[in-house]
Amino acid sequence: MKLQLVNEQVLEWKMNQSLMQSIQILQLSSMELMEYIKEIEKENPLIEEVNYHDEIFSYRSSSNNDSLTPGEINASELTMYDQLKSQLYTLHIPEELRPIVLFGIDSINENGYLDIDMSLWGEQCQATEEQVDQALHIIQSLEPAGIGARSLSECIKLQLDIREDDVPFLYDLMENHLEWIAEENIDLISLHYDKDPLNVKDLLEQIKACHPKPGHLLDKKIDNYVIPEATIYKEDGKWQLSFYSWSSPKITINEDYYSIKDMNIEKQTANYIKQKQHQIEMIKKAIAYRSTTLERVIQCMLEKQLLFLEHGIHMLKPLTLKDIADELGLHISTISRAISHKYVQTPTGIVPLNFFLQSGIQQNNGSKTAAVAVKQLIAELIEKEDKRKPLSDEKITKKLKTNYGIEIARRTVMKYREQLQLPSSTKRKEK
Repeated sequence: MKLQLVNEQVLEWKMNQSLMQSIQILQLSSMELMEYIKEIEKENPLIEEVNYHDEIFSYRSSSNNDSLTPGEINASELTMYDQLKSQLYTLHIPEELRPIVLFGIDSINENGYLDIDMSLWGEQCQATEEQVDQALHIIQSLEPAGIGARSLSECIKLQLDIREDDVPFLYDLMENHLEWIAEENIDLISLHYDKDPLNVKDLLEQIKACHPKPGHLLDKKIDNYVIPEATIYKEDGKWQLSFYSWSSPKITINEDYYSIKDMNIEKQTANYIKQKQHQIEMIKKAIAYRSTTLERVIQCMLEKQLLFLEHGIHMLKPLTLKDIADELGLHISTISRAISHKYVQTPTGIVPLNFFLQSGIQQNNGSKTAAVAVKQLIAELIEKEDKRKPLSDEKITKKLKTNYGIEIARRTVMKYREQLQLPSSTKRKEK
């Protein structure tokens, strides 16, 4: 071996200032974008006007009677997601795990529960099972205890673990006999596990002290409504997409500064004006990139979920970030940033963009059915059942196969029923 110099051309992706700003603005909601531009407007004298207020006031007056200003709509108080992410700065997290952890936090529902299957989480982030497990452990180590749980039993176990309770039979009790806890059946628990009734009573008191919805402990949002980026509507038999002006505010430069360039001014002043002009141009390009990317992503979602728009939630199709990324030729992280905390107006109401992303249940014929559609069918079957003879999870499983051709395991039906907060058949029975 010997050392030698070799000339070689390589492609290298560098994160310059313009790209960083485009990424930052891409993940802002319309309201956050307004606040961001207002801060720039304060220190950039070249900005004459930013056009977005009139239309948003008009929208708000038609949707809500409150007299809040746009700045008051997004309060300075941190949301649950912001508070969880802020805790990450105190932890040492490997760089390759950070985006996986952030994706997991964004997949937590308002109650504080992880609202995504582990396999889908890994698929969306192109991560291994081990990496997803590590990310879950990090999230579940955050405060309050119980955050990031996948079920009520896991939520309570996490909280009891934090308090260092050492109850050997707790795990079996939580997994297999949750109804005994709900009924506070001390005698049955004591008999089954051969435990002192006083110890069982103490354990039940500790479980009752746990918070079943830890996300509410961090929920300080005061948003009584949300502002959508765009509206989806049907016109002449075709579905159309139209963006509100506040999604892409127009920045106007004071024309007096154009004439200053032709005057004999100091070099320092000229450089200052040039710097501020460059700042505005970069922001305009970033806003244009945000608008173009958002339009492409929402248009793709619209095309993929046309059946949902036509016929309702039953017709939602499985759709992932990777599907959209492959379709548009963009990176998954770009799609994730584009849809983060953004909403769209539909004929049935305002929905978050991530609503169009649905996990799927694999069928025997190779096709997939959206999990949310299955949940809706389960809810409807229970709603229409004979309350004197309510459907067991096994019967619901058979009806899904017979009536809709959906084949899933009984334990999956039970999991979805619990996520819908619907009691078991024995507790739904009416005399």
